[in-house]
Amino acid sequence: MKFYIETFGCQMNEHDSEKMAYLLRVDGHIPVYNMQDSDIIIVNTCSVRQKAEQKFLSLMGRIKKLKDKKGVILGVTGCIAQQEKEFLRDKLPYIDFLLGTSAIHRIKDAIECSTKGIFFYDFTENGNPSSLYIKPCGMEKRVKAFVTIMKGCNNFCSYCIVPYVRGKEISRPSKDIIEEVKNLADSGVKEITLLGQNVNSYNKDTDDISFPALLRELNKIDGIERIRFVTSHPKDLSEELIACFGELSKLCEHIHLPFQSGSDKILKLMNRGYTISEYIEKINKLKKACKDIAITADCIVGFPGEDEKDFNDTLNLIKHIEFDGIFSFAYSKRKYTEAANLADEVPRKLALERLSHLQSIQKDITLKKNRAMEGRILEVLVEGKSKNSHEEITGRTRHNKIVNFKGGADMTGRLVNVKITKGYANSLRGERI
Repeated sequence: MKFYIETFGCQMNEHDSEKMAYLLRVDGHIPVYNMQDSDIIIVNTCSVRQKAEQKFLSLMGRIKKLKDKKGVILGVTGCIAQQEKEFLRDKLPYIDFLLGTSAIHRIKDAIECSTKGIFFYDFTENGNPSSLYIKPCGMEKRVKAFVTIMKGCNNFCSYCIVPYVRGKEISRPSKDIIEEVKNLADSGVKEITLLGQNVNSYNKDTDDISFPALLRELNKIDGIERIRFVTSHPKDLSEELIACFGELSKLCEHIHLPFQSGSDKILKLMNRGYTISEYIEKINKLKKACKDIAITADCIVGFPGEDEKDFNDTLNLIKHIEFDGIFSFAYSKRKYTEAANLADEVPRKLALERLSHLQSIQKDITLKKNRAMEGRILEVLVEGKSKNSHEEITGRTRHNKIVNFKGGADMTGRLVNVKITKGYANSLRGERI
């Protein structure tokens, strides 16, 4: 049968979809890239933000029409399936199967039962690590690959649903990760991104090697040219990890380090576990270890209790650090979280006004940073054809900046030197040297 997977959310969800696709292909099913052509539709969901939930419900309404017309098998996986396991089928009775975040290894069982008209569900306890050990290998030739090194989170930030839908932290054994990366290198993968809700706490309280030690081992693997990781929690960013940016040749000069708010008062309400002065100190150490490092972050605007001073503190932090980019959002209340019970809600209109103001400031900073790249010769990993021009190809610098330049698709997977000729708000343009 032909299957289609629609994915919402972060890179971890993208990788979970890759894992399910791999298991289905091994079982003889064929992937398609148009929902209309499929016999099986899997919607891999995210509930971190309210907007993702709204988009999911809207999509399900459209899929129902297709199901009524073609009789496709329809399943829901991921965070919403885990979070709403007691109510989702009542809301959407036409669903054929539900899999929680730790049960994607059972996708073949779910499809088999669904073909027999049996409703299938599995909300395996989040402590079950089976999904961690799925290794999507033998797929089409890839330039880049995700590698999950851990799942879950122990931090319980007051706004975050992740610990409730992903469970406690579980780390994969380092030997298993190293073996997977070696296999990826042998298959032609040039760049890996290590995934975890908080990679800085990898193997915390175990006898296995630490995250910086894992990076050092992966840095030795022939064939892998670039290493990235997401996501880091500032409170767990160690001196040893910071030093890696100045010592490991394959570790890219880019870190994603969410600050969430520039106000110590709001950070305390968020249960983030650090102060702004501590955050700035770690940023300064990163820049000292690697003077060319690009820094991106996440930020929430309009958190309960945020007043004008708190918001201005956030703007001041952004102007002081000058991030290369920020993923910014207006706060949305998440069920089960502590923040859902906080008083002093910020009116939605005001939160959106603040978000727009912040994004305008950051847009100018990002443009300034990108224009500063003009004239530089940078290493670019070619990822394929550009979406904007059939005469151009696209790739990324080690700083994780998109570059478009003239070239043929046969260059995909190659590392080339490109002179940056123009910096834009969201990308760079260049010419191959």
